Amino acid sequence: MSSLVKRSVLLSGHATSVALEPEFWTVLDGIGEGLSLTRAELLIRIDAWRGRRPLASACRVLALQWAGGDHSFAEFEPSA
Repeated sequence: MSSLVKRSVLLSGHATSVALEPEFWTVLDGIGEGLSLTRAELLIRIDAWRGRRPLASACRVLALQWAGGDHSFAEFEPSA
């Protein structure tokens, strides 16, 4: 089993971190690259998209959806 890799980001003016398995970071980095988003920008967008789901869970769900061919997240535009 892979150990978790922690990444930090500033969300809504507050520093937070997300710990995920490296395999999920690989998929998320690919999503960010495909959408021309930095990792921080991607995490900010996931934060806006996630609803009440914990951020780490939302990251995993997005990675699984994306890997399964559901790229609807690309259409998501966070409200200003």
